[in-house]
Amino acid sequence: MPADGGATDRIITSAPIGDEVKTTTCYMCACRCGIRVHLKDGRVRYIEGNPDHPVNKGVLCGKGSAGIMTQYSPARLQAPLKRVGPRGSGEYAEISWDEAMEIATGWLKHVRETDPRKLAFFTGRDQSQSLTGFWAAQFGTPNFAAHGGFCSVNMAAGGLYTIGGSFWEFGEPDWEHSKYLMIFGVAEDHDSNPIKTGLAALKKRGSKIVSVNPVRTGYSAIADEWVGIRPGTDGLFIMALIHELIRTDRVDGEFLVRYTNAPWLVVRNPGGADDGLFARDADGKPLAWDRARGAILAETADLSPVLVGEFTLPDGRRVQPVFHLMAERYLGAEYAPEAVAERCGLDADRIRRLAAEIADIAFNHPLTLDIPWTDVWGRKHGTMVGRPISFHAMRGISAHSNGFHTCRALHLLQMILGAVDTPGSWRYKSPFPRPIPPGPGPAGKGAKPNTPLAGNILSFTHGPDDLLVEDDGTPLRIDHSFSWEAPLGLHGMMHTVIGNAAAGNPYKIDTLFMFMANMAWNSAMNPLETIACLTAQEENGDYVIPHVIYSDAYFSETVPYADLILPDTTYLERWDAISILDRPIGSSHGPGDAIRQPVIRPDRDVRPFQDVLIALGARLGLPAFTKEDGSPKFKDYPDYLTNHQRTPGVGPLAGWRGEDGSKKGVGEPNPDQLKRYVENGCFWRHHLAPEESYFKHANATYLANSKAMGMQGQSNQIVLQIWSEPLQKFRLAAEGHGAKQPPEHLRERVRTYCDPLPIWYTPLEQQQHDTEPFPLSAVTQRPMAMYHSWGSMNAWLRQIHGSNKLYMSRERATAEGLAQDDWVWVESRSGRVKAQLSLMEGVNRDTVWTWNAIGKRAGAWMLSPDAAEAQRGFLLNHVISEWLPAQTGPRLANADPVTGQAAWYDLRVKVTKVAPGEEGITDPLPTMLKPPPDMPAPPDILRYDVAETRR
Repeated sequence: MPADGGATDRIITSAPIGDEVKTTTCYMCACRCGIRVHLKDGRVRYIEGNPDHPVNKGVLCGKGSAGIMTQYSPARLQAPLKRVGPRGSGEYAEISWDEAMEIATGWLKHVRETDPRKLAFFTGRDQSQSLTGFWAAQFGTPNFAAHGGFCSVNMAAGGLYTIGGSFWEFGEPDWEHSKYLMIFGVAEDHDSNPIKTGLAALKKRGSKIVSVNPVRTGYSAIADEWVGIRPGTDGLFIMALIHELIRTDRVDGEFLVRYTNAPWLVVRNPGGADDGLFARDADGKPLAWDRARGAILAETADLSPVLVGEFTLPDGRRVQPVFHLMAERYLGAEYAPEAVAERCGLDADRIRRLAAEIADIAFNHPLTLDIPWTDVWGRKHGTMVGRPISFHAMRGISAHSNGFHTCRALHLLQMILGAVDTPGSWRYKSPFPRPIPPGPGPAGKGAKPNTPLAGNILSFTHGPDDLLVEDDGTPLRIDHSFSWEAPLGLHGMMHTVIGNAAAGNPYKIDTLFMFMANMAWNSAMNPLETIACLTAQEENGDYVIPHVIYSDAYFSETVPYADLILPDTTYLERWDAISILDRPIGSSHGPGDAIRQPVIRPDRDVRPFQDVLIALGARLGLPAFTKEDGSPKFKDYPDYLTNHQRTPGVGPLAGWRGEDGSKKGVGEPNPDQLKRYVENGCFWRHHLAPEESYFKHANATYLANSKAMGMQGQSNQIVLQIWSEPLQKFRLAAEGHGAKQPPEHLRERVRTYCDPLPIWYTPLEQQQHDTEPFPLSAVTQRPMAMYHSWGSMNAWLRQIHGSNKLYMSRERATAEGLAQDDWVWVESRSGRVKAQLSLMEGVNRDTVWTWNAIGKRAGAWMLSPDAAEAQRGFLLNHVISEWLPAQTGPRLANADPVTGQAAWYDLRVKVTKVAPGEEGITDPLPTMLKPPPDMPAPPDILRYDVAETRR
């Protein structure tokens, strides 16, 4: 400081790195962080986090920073391609966009004019599902879905059918106030920046973090306590915690009575058509048993219910409260810590101690915030009181065939503790919560030529009448979602599409149209079988799947198996919307959404997939994409984002609506809307008032404002569902009631697994084959520096994860005569893969694991033939089957029987040392893929500088 106290000039520690900075949204994972892209002479020089962005607040992970190398990857496709050789040969001819669009239009037009079901349109983690799903409905095909069916639909369905929200995208822990956090199956690739900053805040305050995960990496490594559970037993562990809480009377009865269906009366009429349904009045409203007034409306403001007992209604029906049924189940001896400990790989005393810790935080250390609020009954509260214990979960508990009930069980645990959207607990991200279940059932019935489907294709079944099945129970969808095989298949079953299409089950398709879905490699549960399906031919030489259209920005393993390639741009070259109609960037502090803007121009003959889809919609005459005179309604995707209205006043983006941009949520299209987003850093957010912050499921102010902003269609209380009536309706159908019943071979399956209370069962695959020869569970995790296969072409990220090993407990390996760096065979009931072993302490003794999607097929992604990813990297996918073991009757997917979620983590294997001479290279090792024509030759060392020289 100078003597006069004045400030000195700021010291510049580095020279400017560019001549322009543009904001946009990252696409290196699904976190959707805000970024600032530094440009020099029109080229990307540096990417940093946007400090003003609500998601990451300037924090950026290695993936986001490495986006520059994804942008300039040699694996970028260069132009539209038409196959001229056999599928898989890599023989293509470059064609013009005019020819490519003519080909695609011709194939799709024929399908739409004859049988629109014969188009299967499936997309990967594209973040544009509000457009792609709408387009499919306009086309008239029920066969649309995205990646959620093989990723996390158990998480979404389990939450949306229980508390009206779910973990990660629809909710988050109260990072500011929680005193105890328990996380289940959380890896480091999803939502990593908010979670990292949140965990740092918890640690700074001295809150305890407990991680339940078979593998101790990332978050588990920094947790205060690691619970190394056996894969697939999380639900059993959770139910043991519930057992202990109910047994010791550590239950938030006030929360259960006010906010859940715990006091609702359930009809007990074994064998009857109403058994297990809620007792309702003449208007269909549920009843509860009041201490003084008997059976009255459960929504009565001054209800004083009896939660345990059996009662008889005036009409003679025998009823019991939901709480009674829940307590009766989980107080059973089969859920006691001693009964579950061995199966979970834990000590009974530890389970009891964790239950006691949870109860102590919840009930002995409540959190009170001086925030007045009003509930849906009009009652005013001077403060907000909560239980400062929160839970978070991700794919680790979801990707099992018992995952739906595990996710529901975790939400039951939250409700018992009074830890749903209360201060210090787990919180809804706006625009959630939603009604349970929300909206009408899925569209797809009565598909006919040249006719759009009315409604949303991926929606919520309320009972058997909403299923998409023929009268004999045959599925209407090619993937069998929303059938008796997966009644709550909210996200579709992408993992079954190609296999079912090849088998003609339930019918043949004409065109498979995929976007960003690497189904010939890491997105397939069995890549070689999937490739066989894509190349299968009829006796006359025609392909069983006649046409395959694929859009991607990069030369992935799936490109060689398509007939027509529509090359996409990168995320830095296009407009995009993280839409309020799909998965916006809302937080517990308020709703929000975001866009991507092009920060550089493409240097190849490529087009944004969204533009291509909108143009195809106009060419095909889809009503929502054409004007009355048949001309295109939208010139491109930005025009669609600005002017499309799903319902009056509601469009893809919620910010700056109305002609002058003064409205939010609902309002007329604003021609300057995208400009306003760009000026604001490519995002919009609305801050909730303090009185809206918590208790959103019963907060009158929040619910009224949410309705006014178009976030939902009603402002009534959202009653959290312990007992699920939709599930009971499916069970009743399986017991012979109603007009729509499952076919005989599925009747017992539906009756067993559509239980209205969470249950635990051995994963289906393990039930149906002898696991004794396969003593180890095998799981994959995505590393923090990779996401799906999106880092496959990134020179910086490849240096972090160029190959992967099979990780095994050192204790277990020593007992079996295995040592560090041994080459081993990993064998399952369906195949084997060769890998190199690495030993560690931080893994469940009965579990082996590896990083997902590191192994690559030689030649793909423009990697050199001897790339470590192809020579030493491997996929566990090669030993996973998408089908359950052989059995009588039709084959069934290796998936959750309620939602259809792919059961990636139910795999059981044995590990044996390879024979001498077999070391050094992975197996299976499919033939090298031939790159498309005119792809740039990858340099030995990839460098980029402002002069655009490559060395």
